[in-house]
Amino acid sequence: MTVFGIIASAFVLVALAFVLWPLLRGSARSASSSEAANLVVYRDQFAELERDLRLGTLGNAQYDAARAELQKRLLDEVGERGEAAATVARGSRVTAVLIALAIPVAAAALYGVLGEPEGIGAAKRSVADSTPISAEQFQAMTAQLAERMQRNPDDVLGWVMLGRAYKSLERYPDAVDALAKAYALQPADAEVMVEYAEALGQARGSLQGQPRQLLDRALMIAPNDAKTLTMAGGAAFEAKDYARAIAHWEKLSIQVPKDSELGEALASGIERARALQAGDEGAAGPAAASTGKEAISGRVSIAAAFEDNVAPNDTVFIFARAAQGPGMPLAILRKQVKDLPAEFVLDDSSSMSGQARLSGAGEVVVTARVSRSGSAAAASGDLQGESATLEPGAKGVAITIDMVLP
Repeated sequence: MTVFGIIASAFVLVALAFVLWPLLRGSARSASSSEAANLVVYRDQFAELERDLRLGTLGNAQYDAARAELQKRLLDEVGERGEAAATVARGSRVTAVLIALAIPVAAAALYGVLGEPEGIGAAKRSVADSTPISAEQFQAMTAQLAERMQRNPDDVLGWVMLGRAYKSLERYPDAVDALAKAYALQPADAEVMVEYAEALGQARGSLQGQPRQLLDRALMIAPNDAKTLTMAGGAAFEAKDYARAIAHWEKLSIQVPKDSELGEALASGIERARALQAGDEGAAGPAAASTGKEAISGRVSIAAAFEDNVAPNDTVFIFARAAQGPGMPLAILRKQVKDLPAEFVLDDSSSMSGQARLSGAGEVVVTARVSRSGSAAAASGDLQGESATLEPGAKGVAITIDMVLP
């Protein structure tokens, strides 16, 4: 026991040196270092969640729950920033003395209680906090984060988190504003580019123009990123650049299991892009496109009473969303009033981001909206029509734009 006691005492002294030295120095940098480390951890955790979702190892419901919980913890972390004192004064020295006394006593007492060294190696257990977050709580936390970002305008991660929260709430113009600030601070960050491009695409109803340019730049920095490849392929497909769409999706398909949800969606998209590239008019037409079990096809028209209230070039968004749950579009098309009445086909190829797809939905509602601003976000005065509740695969859906949003 004499040798053991000497060794144990030596370890205790080393531990005390590591614990007491920062306290006695009165370092003011520990809080900021801890904060930076925590933010890096949160960022890595979010990236890991999104990667698991795209690889098919995490379901949509599990992803949503895990991301909401992670957002809650990050919002709480942000709420605590700056509230602790930056310097350590005389109270720290008192704390140091107490620790110097407590550690040896506690170590001796612990050994005496456990009795056996094996007890020290007992496995640790943690209980995950599974408390659900309501929509009202999430909105309140988002508003709280928005207020704090006004006081911390240089926090890139905070702007990204706020932009993601706004996207979840379908506040796309606000998401664009938040992510534009993040992009201005870190214009060479691929993740920021992709988030910004997605928000712009959701607000405009199209990935062409600046969103596609951002995606192309992001691919130069992170050429194998799953979300970037998915969205870049969608942007190329939308522009009828089928060769590039196939190249992006094939590059991603070798990274994911073929029997996963994403793997099957990629295979379907690649097959359709190849048919269109080959000039197969049958595959390009609405009838062929609607042969997939997930596709919804139909016709959109505008009521005669509203024909004089719209301009020929006003934007028309046709989109499907889940009948229950988040209102984020599962598939969306963009047309103009002059195209009405118009035939439409909604399927996985018209997904905005690849994360939420029509083929994975249960019951959906198809909406047609005339946007006076050109934004996909609903605004007072927009004209709209909706279908009844449908199942993916429905055909012959008739939608009439016949009401004004308050």
